[in-house]
Amino acid sequence: MKLRNRNEIAAEYKWRLEDIFPSDEAWEECFFALSERMGGILSYKGRLADEDALYDCLKLDTSLSHDISKLYQYARMRRDEDTRVALYQGMTDRADSLAVRLSSLTSFLTPELASLPAEKLKELAGKKKFSDWSVMLGEVIRNKEIILPEREEKLLREAGIFADTAEEVFSMFDNADVKFEDVRDDKGRKVEVSHGTYSLLLQNPSQKVRKAAFESMFGAYRAHINTLAANYAGNVKKDWFFAKIRGFKSSLERSMFAENVPPTCYEKLLEAVGRGTKSLHRYVALRRRMLGVKELNMYDLHVPLVDEAKLAMPYEKAVETVKSALKVMGSEYGDILASAFTDGWVDVYENRGKRSGAYSWGCYGVHPFVLLNYTETTHDVFTIAHELGHAIHSYYSNANQPEEKAGYEIFVAEIASTVNEVLLLKHLLKTAEGKDRVYLLSYYLDMFRTTLFRQTMFAEFEAEAHALAERGEPVTADALCAAYLALNKKYYGRAVKHNDEIRYEWARIPHFYSSFYVYKYATGLTAAVTIADNLTERGAEYFEKYKKFLSAGGSLPPLDILRLAEVELESDAPYERAMREFADTLDELEKMYEEGAAGMKRK
Repeated sequence: MKLRNRNEIAAEYKWRLEDIFPSDEAWEECFFALSERMGGILSYKGRLADEDALYDCLKLDTSLSHDISKLYQYARMRRDEDTRVALYQGMTDRADSLAVRLSSLTSFLTPELASLPAEKLKELAGKKKFSDWSVMLGEVIRNKEIILPEREEKLLREAGIFADTAEEVFSMFDNADVKFEDVRDDKGRKVEVSHGTYSLLLQNPSQKVRKAAFESMFGAYRAHINTLAANYAGNVKKDWFFAKIRGFKSSLERSMFAENVPPTCYEKLLEAVGRGTKSLHRYVALRRRMLGVKELNMYDLHVPLVDEAKLAMPYEKAVETVKSALKVMGSEYGDILASAFTDGWVDVYENRGKRSGAYSWGCYGVHPFVLLNYTETTHDVFTIAHELGHAIHSYYSNANQPEEKAGYEIFVAEIASTVNEVLLLKHLLKTAEGKDRVYLLSYYLDMFRTTLFRQTMFAEFEAEAHALAERGEPVTADALCAAYLALNKKYYGRAVKHNDEIRYEWARIPHFYSSFYVYKYATGLTAAVTIADNLTERGAEYFEKYKKFLSAGGSLPPLDILRLAEVELESDAPYERAMREFADTLDELEKMYEEGAAGMKRK
């Protein structure tokens, strides 16, 4: 299908960024006004012991942060509409630079507050006047021991410009420089291998095509593995430097402390999922039988077990399907969801120059926004449910919390979105039969495989890579490849052939440059399974508890926010429930296969 230009797409399928700024001119006015007034924050330096001065300073800081958020998000989302437009590229860069300047100007705030006695800070946090900042003041108290003097804090903030160098180098290599060998598809046509085409090639019904794509992809990373290892080692050592300088015993401890999540949560995930790998081994063995191959290779894990059949649908039908699936949460949630599709929240279709993928984003005081690139696939239907889960989570948080408490940690960010995906899948399964049912069951199993098991494997790899640096051992290509291959064997078992190329897979994972991020996908799915089951079983009574979770923003520590929805991630219960869900789904698929349902055998 020929791509359309932006102006050829109807307004009803575009988001309404005018809700942030009515025009580019209004953006410019805000930009220059903010540039002029942000220096005023320095007038409060050295005066924060005075309550009135502190209050005025915090109000100004909130106002400045609000405006910079609006400026950046408007510019960035305009850029995402058509990444070729130089105007919005420039506006994005200008907003980013202004944000760096503001961060530098406000660098005195935290050290000066930290210099106040803890009792004074507790007293301030308890006053109604400072209630909007009670969490922030509580974080200052919690961080007192790791906050450095002002000069050092300013240096560390300024050094932040170099902290992402390894990530930027990898991004440039991965998106601009790395080249893959072309392959031929099952019809003999030459196909250029890219990050986009690779996933499609791994779904090709021909094993020969999948093998060629796999070898093309990993061959490229193998050719540069020493360079990539040196770059990743730099990232790992950077993490250890910033951990040591603040007195942490490990990079993991620093990362978990920053989110106010105990390291035991990370350890519990690795332990619990590690115990459940036998079910994954069984799924891998079933996949080999269903595909009808003598041996299952790593490049055979992504090919659909059956065709997508009738599950693909046009956008309007997809919207109605998502609405129906989420009715279990009641009319209030349903009304908010309906308004998202009619009130300028969603940008639906791909156009020339539009940013790929999907996301949900927004700023306080304005409804959230959702970017899609809808192409009528089943995956795209799930993407609608997923991104609207994010959006409505933000909607509830913004509606129920002051701006200073509305933002939530990434730790809880993937939960509401995944809840919606699970509810959608269970809704579709109610009526699905034959191939459609097999497709959905395998879709669900692969959600567990890729999100729970695979991301936990990634998390274990990250922990091992960082431990090498912390023990003073070389973080080399050989060490990283050996660690990754061993983990691959542990998680996938003997039913799959661990092709030699898989040892290089770590080198192509962008998330490893956002250290200790991926585990949150696994904990998010774990929590989402419990929440979705409770919503299905208990309906409106449980939604009131879930609503408290959605509405909490960042007003409590992440694990306490989850407890509002009756999820305890420091216990075995949610992991056991998720593993049981995986095993039960696997049992049903295995039974259908044994009974020869829908002619599943693939030649």
